[in-house]
Amino acid sequence: MSNTILITAPRLAVEGREVLELAGCRLLFIPKGEEERLVQIMSSQPIDAVIARTLPIGREAIAACQGLRAISRHGVGHDAVDIHAATERNIPVTVVGETNAQSVAELAIGLMIAVARDIPQLSERVRAGEWPRQTPGLQLSGRVLGLVGYGAIARHVARMAGAIGMRVMAYDPAVDKMDEGVRKTPSLEALLAESDVLSLHCPLLPETRQLIDRSALAALRTGAIVINTARGGLIDEDALAEAIASGHLQGAGLDTLAEEPVPPGHRLARMPQVVIMPHVGGNSDAALALTARAAAENALAILAGKRPSHGRIVNEDLLEMRR
Repeated sequence: MSNTILITAPRLAVEGREVLELAGCRLLFIPKGEEERLVQIMSSQPIDAVIARTLPIGREAIAACQGLRAISRHGVGHDAVDIHAATERNIPVTVVGETNAQSVAELAIGLMIAVARDIPQLSERVRAGEWPRQTPGLQLSGRVLGLVGYGAIARHVARMAGAIGMRVMAYDPAVDKMDEGVRKTPSLEALLAESDVLSLHCPLLPETRQLIDRSALAALRTGAIVINTARGGLIDEDALAEAIASGHLQGAGLDTLAEEPVPPGHRLARMPQVVIMPHVGGNSDAALALTARAAAENALAILAGKRPSHGRIVNEDLLEMRR
C-alpha cells in the first residue's frame, strides 16, 4: 500500500519529490493562500506522514489526523511542531542534519558585511540620485565575532569569518572543545563583553527565549552588530530596537523575527540600520535540494520502522519514556 505524504507548502524540491515518488507515495501540497486549511486537510485525508516546511504543526492538526505516523521537519529547527502532542500520539518528529548549514552560514556572513558597510541604505541613496561616497563603514577584519551556540552552522560561520581576518570566540555549554582558531568562553557574559559582532546559532527553547535581552545587549561593546539567522524569539526585539536607536549598537542583520511575516509598522523594519531578510537562510538551490531529499528519506525511514539516516528523532527520549 502506498503512503500519503502531506507537504505543508506549495512545493518541494525535485530531489525530494523524486525520492517520494520512487517509493510510490501519493503527495499532497498546500497551495499558497490556503494555509488555514491545514487542519481540514489533515482531518479529511489518509495522511501517513507530514513533511513540515513553512506551517506550524500544532496540537489541533496532529489530533485531527488519526493515521499520522511521522512528522519530518524540512530543516533543523523543530519549535514549530508541538513535540508533546506528537509524543502523546507516539509520532516521531525528525529533523535533518547539516543539509542547509553552509547556506545559512553564508547568509550570516553576508548580513554582517551588509550591516558593517551599510550596503542596503547606500544602495538606495545611490538609486535616489545621491552619491554618499564619504560614508564610513566598519572593517570586520580584526574584529571579534562572538557565536552563541556552536553547531554545524556556527562552525561554518567561524571558518568563513576567520578567513576574512576576524577573531572568533564561541559560547556553547554543550560543546567541550572548539575547532582550531575558535576560543571557548566560560559564560555568555564573557562572550558578550568582547564581541564586536554577535551571531546567534542556538535553538529556541524555553530557556533560550529572549536570551539576548536588554541586559545582554547592554553588555555588548559599543558599536556592535547583532546577527540572527536562528530564531526570532531568541532576542528581545524591543530592547534591540532601543539599543540601536540609542547608538549603543551599530545595527542588526536579521533573517528571522519573533512574528513572521514581519507585522506592519514593526519598529525594527523601519530602522535603516537593520537589514531584514524573509527567513531564507536555507533557501539556496543546493540547500533546498539536500534538505528536501533528507526530509523525504527521514519520513520514509520512520514509516518503514527504521532510524533516519539524515538527522535525528527529536522526541526519541520522550517516546522511550512512554514505552
